Amino acid sequence: MPSGRDPLVRRTARRLRGWGGVACMAVACGLTASLTVLPLAREGDGPTVPPATSGVGTGVQVKADSCEHPEASLPPSSADGPSVRAIKDRGKLIVGVDQSSYRWGYRNPEKGVLEGFDITLARAIAKDLLGDPDAIIFRAIPTNQRIAALNSGKVDLVVRTMTINCRRIEQVAFSTAYFQAGQQVLAPKRSTDITGYDSSLRGKRICTAEGSTAHDALEENSFGAIFKDEADGTKDDKDLLTVPNQLDCLVRLQMGEVDAVVTDNALAAGQAAQDPAVELKGRPFTEEYYGVAAKLGNDDLVRRVNQVLVGYRQGPWQAAYKTWLEKDLPGITGPPAPLYK
Repeated sequence: MPSGRDPLVRRTARRLRGWGGVACMAVACGLTASLTVLPLAREGDGPTVPPATSGVGTGVQVKADSCEHPEASLPPSSADGPSVRAIKDRGKLIVGVDQSSYRWGYRNPEKGVLEGFDITLARAIAKDLLGDPDAIIFRAIPTNQRIAALNSGKVDLVVRTMTINCRRIEQVAFSTAYFQAGQQVLAPKRSTDITGYDSSLRGKRICTAEGSTAHDALEENSFGAIFKDEADGTKDDKDLLTVPNQLDCLVRLQMGEVDAVVTDNALAAGQAAQDPAVELKGRPFTEEYYGVAAKLGNDDLVRRVNQVLVGYRQGPWQAAYKTWLEKDLPGITGPPAPLYK
């Protein structure tokens, strides 16, 4: 785990010197701060997947015993089960978030608070459960610790651009989808030989976050890209290609230590907004859905989150999209329609 004396952090600070601007501050801070758990006050017959809607969705039933649509979740309910009552008794909702993903969950360096699309959704859930959007404790967790944080009880929910897939639904319980994204390649604009997720990656050094769907995609088909190194799977800080937190890949890209990054296009769009020297290459090669994650078995909490999302899709989602994402991800008409099982 990097510390204030980590060689990578020192190299980063030296190379970032002189950039200026909020983007660079966020990148430099992200290497250290985002890797700690930091409590912050306030902080089939199956149907085809419905397209993004204008916000009003009644839900579509799918088979409960199938993984054809892993984004299908439990029907919404306002009932207070044991998980919800425990949160109410505590008086605070504890949510695992990112603090270094621009536009999604990041610390505003001027205000010193967490902001973004995911943060806004987390506060909406806290308001429904506890009557106050500030009745919340944010815990910053790295990408590879999202599931562990839930299973250990450190957080009640994870709202952190977490893709729903068949493997993960065996480990945690997800809400219905609140955003649709896709994996894509991020590379320097000057890298004209990289055209997307294709054979142009052969021999290129590719960075991904440990435990991410991007890493899974490269495991399945790397096109000859180099995405593991000798230190992979160890604590050696020479491991440049598989990182705990996705933003670390952007830093490595800026330092020239990797040739490209594979990540969600929604996250990559925010990173391209931070650094105009990088851009998305090609087109998204997957279709993925973000969900709010809870500990497996906390069905009452999942149903309650789904109830919050019913209303959230009918106005607040669009307002949050306009505030945080529209500039970098234009043209999205609404959230995915919910699927229930």
